[in-house]
Amino acid sequence: MDVRVMIVEGKTDRERLRSVLDEPVTILCTYGTFSAERAEELREEIDPEADLYIFTDEDDSGKKLRKLLREEFPDAIHLHTRKEFAEVADTPLDVLAEILERAGFLIKSTSNWE
Repeated sequence: MDVRVMIVEGKTDRERLRSVLDEPVTILCTYGTFSAERAEELREEIDPEADLYIFTDEDDSGKKLRKLLREEFPDAIHLHTRKEFAEVADTPLDVLAEILERAGFLIKSTSNWE
């Protein structure tokens, strides 16, 4: 199985995604801020062979972060929630599951969502 790593904004986003994912995915947080130092820390935590995904909010700060992450990790695959929900943490689990499933992730059955 391929190694997958996902970068998200915060702990709530990470926990929300983990509640629907049915495969091991390393989920790293930027904690809402991003700097050269944090980019280097993330780079050190990411297996160079991993498939890298970036899943940010669809609000202004999420879009800004996505742009910075795109510059640092140009080969990453970008996922984002719908504009109507704005934040990953506010996105219904079924919508998150649909986004992740379209990206090829394995999803828990709905009875196992936390």
